[in-house]
Amino acid sequence: QVQLVESGGGLVQAGGSLRLSCVASGSIHSINDMGWYRQAPGKQRELDASITSAGSTDYADAVKGRFTLSRDNAKNTVYLQMNSLKPDDPAVYSCHADAWASYCDSYYLPVDSWGTGTLVTVSS
Repeated sequence: QVQLVESGGGLVQAGGSLRLSCVASGSIHSINDMGWYRQAPGKQRELDASITSAGSTDYADAVKGRFTLSRDNAKNTVYLQMNSLKPDDPAVYSCHADAWASYCDSYYLPVDSWGTGTLVTVSS
């Protein structure tokens, strides 16, 4: 299995910044695309940002110019730098990985892994 653990959430004032981290572990053969999703109370989960194994990024319109996604392949870690946070940004932010997991040291299978999320709260 490939497991993801997020960290870095917390309470921040509007206009402030946070950096979220997502660390992957387990039977990792390789990690392809990774992304950060948000889910606010009563809302569906939405994709904020994604990054490919080559480092190409894509952002939702609501976070363009404010959030920056990066990854450190050597550490199996992806980061979300969140600047200029707004009162409508609070949500549980979850990390997703599209990866290949090893199986019996002989085979590699595609897996979709989700972290449990980290809470971001913005005070106005």
